[in-house]
Amino acid sequence: MPVRSLADIMPLLPELVVVVGAFALLMLDLFVEERNRIVSHVFSILVVAAATAMIAFDVGGQGTVLSGMFVRDTAADVLKLGIGVVGILSLIYTWPYLRARGLYKGEVGVLMLFAIAGMMFLVSAGSLTMVYVGLEMLALCSYALVAVDRDSPLASEAAIKYFVLGALASGLLLYGLSLIYGATGSLMLDQIAVAASVGPKSMMLITGVVFVVAGIAFKFGAAPFHMWLPDVYQGAPTPITLFIGAAPKLAAFGMTYRLLEVGAHGLDHHWRLLLAGLAVLSLAIGNLSALLQTNLKRLLAYSTVSHVGFLFIGMAGGGAQGFAAAMFYAISYAIMTSAAFAAIIVMSSRGFEADRIDDYKGLNARNPWLAGMILCVMASLAGLPPFLGFWAKLAVLKAALQGDMLWLAIVGVVFAVIGAFYYLRVIKAMYFDEPEGKLPPPNEDRPLRVVFGVNALALLALGIAWNPIMEWCQRAFAA
Repeated sequence: MPVRSLADIMPLLPELVVVVGAFALLMLDLFVEERNRIVSHVFSILVVAAATAMIAFDVGGQGTVLSGMFVRDTAADVLKLGIGVVGILSLIYTWPYLRARGLYKGEVGVLMLFAIAGMMFLVSAGSLTMVYVGLEMLALCSYALVAVDRDSPLASEAAIKYFVLGALASGLLLYGLSLIYGATGSLMLDQIAVAASVGPKSMMLITGVVFVVAGIAFKFGAAPFHMWLPDVYQGAPTPITLFIGAAPKLAAFGMTYRLLEVGAHGLDHHWRLLLAGLAVLSLAIGNLSALLQTNLKRLLAYSTVSHVGFLFIGMAGGGAQGFAAAMFYAISYAIMTSAAFAAIIVMSSRGFEADRIDDYKGLNARNPWLAGMILCVMASLAGLPPFLGFWAKLAVLKAALQGDMLWLAIVGVVFAVIGAFYYLRVIKAMYFDEPEGKLPPPNEDRPLRVVFGVNALALLALGIAWNPIMEWCQRAFAA
């Protein structure tokens, strides 16, 4: 439907706020002196907060615009709320960390805003074109953010690896999308769904879906497409790792839902098995590799591979229940990983990155409050009740059972037990080990500590009151 009036583009309003805000920030940054850089950073936070509030209060309403290329529905709104919250947290954590190290540049806020806009477009994609536009907006900004510490060889190497492997994955995905277009004759996901549901399935269409699943697996960081993840997580500045490790998982879930459940639903018996196989590989490689890590950021990178495996278990279960469980897991993981990297930020200081497990030895004796908050984070990531992570794992395992994949649920339970070990190792270091040498005191930035405390305690609070979030996710996929 062509745009004839302002009312026709109202569902696009939150995205327009973010994009216009990013361009306004580009102009504002020209006139803000270095010592007043916090003004432009606060502006970027307000832009994301405004867009998130619009979504929460349904400003603009739901609907389709741009001739069906953009779809705003309940599923998109739920994911965008998660992206907005993680984006705000990331921006809050970014300022003190980068500022203390002399790394904060005006383009950091701009890149994060454009990345958030790309994620919002991605989860609302109604066509293959919008999928690719949103994905590349996110990817290109992410590559640049990883390299923000230009003088760090580790960050430069991580950015180059991310760019090269990301370009390869984008090529795989684009090739798959082109095959799907060739087989169905349409770029619109609803028309692709009709073509994929009737008549014999062409080999071109099936091959296209296989390539798309490979591209999706890379964007998630699923094994065996995870080779970029540990180096990027370790090399990037910690707040950037937080951002690219949390919010894009929500966007990748949205992309998977649009491409597979909406577009290729007629081939679900093919892609469900592919996702199940990737889930097993991710659980095995992620958990077993994480057991060997001494660097906390690399440990969290490999644990991400494991968490993606659990998320794929939910989607492999299929149907509305499976995708609702997977969405619940994606939201829970985004909150948990934000708190995990925030813990490293709070523990660090200039010249001390606090990214080794040994840096946390004896923390309870030095700072009981901080040790308690990190305990909440690690317990939730391990899936211990009553924390949020336990209910997220339970939901995806239940979805696998409902999808007649008992074997996959059993594999998930086994690796959930194995995966708990390396998180408990961090807890053991804090409470039972003696510190090695003299360690710098944790960050004394009170607002930063308050935000981290809220983030960590939310894992306990949401674990106790998880049901409303799950019901919200279920409504997103209700027929």
